[in-house]
Amino acid sequence: MKADTLHLKRMKKWYGGALVASLFMLLVLRYGVIKNAVEESYLTNPFSSNGTNPLEWVRFTAPPAVQNPETASQVISIDTIAFSLFAQRNLSKGEQESLLTWDLLKHLINHSQALPNGVEAIKEAGSAWNSLMALMEEEKLGYADDNSTRKTKEKQCPHFLNKVNATDSDKSHYKLRVPCGLTQGSSITIIGIPNGLLGNFRIDLTGEALPGEPDPPIILHYNVRLHGDKVTEDPVIVQNTWTIAHDWGEEERCPPPTPDKNKKVDELDQCNKLVGKDNNRTVSMHSHGSRRSSMGLQGVKSRRYFPFKQGSLFVATLRVGSEGIQMTVDGKHVTSFAYRETLEPWLVSEVRIFGDIKLISVLASGLPTSEDSDHTVDLEELKSVPLSRQRPVELFIGVFSTANNFKRRMAVRRTWMQYPEVRSGTVAVRFFVGLHKNHIVNEELWNEAQTYGDIQLMPFVDYYSLITWKTLAICTFGTEVVSAKFV
Repeated sequence: MKADTLHLKRMKKWYGGALVASLFMLLVLRYGVIKNAVEESYLTNPFSSNGTNPLEWVRFTAPPAVQNPETASQVISIDTIAFSLFAQRNLSKGEQESLLTWDLLKHLINHSQALPNGVEAIKEAGSAWNSLMALMEEEKLGYADDNSTRKTKEKQCPHFLNKVNATDSDKSHYKLRVPCGLTQGSSITIIGIPNGLLGNFRIDLTGEALPGEPDPPIILHYNVRLHGDKVTEDPVIVQNTWTIAHDWGEEERCPPPTPDKNKKVDELDQCNKLVGKDNNRTVSMHSHGSRRSSMGLQGVKSRRYFPFKQGSLFVATLRVGSEGIQMTVDGKHVTSFAYRETLEPWLVSEVRIFGDIKLISVLASGLPTSEDSDHTVDLEELKSVPLSRQRPVELFIGVFSTANNFKRRMAVRRTWMQYPEVRSGTVAVRFFVGLHKNHIVNEELWNEAQTYGDIQLMPFVDYYSLITWKTLAICTFGTEVVSAKFV
């Protein structure tokens, strides 16, 4: 009897465990079915054989019913971004041509953590896209009544900016707004005199602050310390970056504490090897009075070379290269600073100069500026040939480009895009461009896309680390949109 009771208890425990396990398996299967159904609805190919408008399939639905509690807030935020990026817009057929791969890249949102800064790039794109679409709607509503709005926007991106007598008597700093960022070949020239008690000053190239953030990122922090700091008593230049997410980066000092770590940027030294070394001046010895000359030289102390000196005028130029930013002072290369992740030069929006310095002038030149299409003589020849579903494309060429590289795209349009194969439509060419955090750049980019018809906009903000996504977009366009033999 006792053995039967014990056996019964064991059987109850076994049945209870089996019941719990069965319920658990049912929950897992239910979650899998729901998840697959949602993903299938997200990834449906919009370019099906029915020939419908490629943008009409976008009907953003509610977030998945089942979420992982640990990532619930992140899933909601990503879904909100998806809604702002892929919600149906009142766009004309011509405007839709610049978004042919936009919806095909929608699944990137589900894999945005796979690449560095992927989540940030999509979030920033959501804000930029909403601002651009709101601006376009306003322009459509008021364009028929007043053409003056369009006229005032033609020169939003000037080729150069300058300011003479930059220092105000009541200010210890100066700011120069750079409306459309910098590009390779851009330069900022500063003429000034270190003054005050210490003569220390700094130059900051800052980007756009995101909504809700008090301070913008610093793409280059160039700090001149004429009397040293906690590390050294000698004059030193410290270069760095700052973001609200990662704080200060790793300092780069000139002269460096360990000379063997002097890297190359654009084939130029990170710090000129002359900086911090003795500047021995050779004095010619004449036959007469040679003893007096040699005695006089014994009292002359060798001075260390440093490009900035308190009370002395300097001309310093920051130049944007392909790998980093170079600084020359009085015509001599002094420092180089390699670009850091997500802190590229096209994101610069302001030059800030602080400290003990009397500014004579500030000049920004070689800035990205858009083409004035109203005065372009060969405009019709520069427009791309429209794509045709009936005519096969032999070769598709996708070109990586950034939003404010207006002049480089125009150079391509006027050179090899004029080959007969391109003009006949046998070869198709498109620029693949991400959005910009600057609304002026996005507006100019949108107008350029509608004018020339050869730009494909990406649903993320341009960062170099996301070039993989552009490669994916080019392959998608070449196979899904134009069905080219070669890409």
